[in-house]
Amino acid sequence: MAGVNKVILLGNLGADPEVKYLEGDNVVANIRLATTESYKDKNGNRVDQTEWHDLELWGGQAKVAEQYLKKGMQIYVEGKIKTDTWQDDQGQNRRRVRIRVLSFTMLGGRQDTGGAPAPQSSPQSAPVPKPQASPAPAPDLGGDDDDLPF
Repeated sequence: MAGVNKVILLGNLGADPEVKYLEGDNVVANIRLATTESYKDKNGNRVDQTEWHDLELWGGQAKVAEQYLKKGMQIYVEGKIKTDTWQDDQGQNRRRVRIRVLSFTMLGGRQDTGGAPAPQSSPQSAPVPKPQASPAPAPDLGGDDDDLPF
């Protein structure tokens, strides 16, 4: 059976993209993305928990990131997890987990663009899912629900 390696993130950029131009017209952009979850602890106090993600964009997406993405912007990302392993100079095993971005969508515009909308990263960029309305409750047909397997 085949596996699934899919990541969906919605967060804010921690810094401007770091873009490197490589030989053969290859370009890569590295970005730090913060995702924050909020919840209330047992005492009713609000707690924010932030996770940082290392994103990697290649080719045309990297060029779009360089031109339009800025620290603090909110983006929606779809990608996959990639893990690098190596030995450092002291012989220690090292590991780095990053997200290889397959598509992203910029949410909101930069404040200094004069209101012009920023383009999406590629035609296949996924829009941010919109909340679905709850379906109407099923009518009561007088059946006994005790035989349901869950």
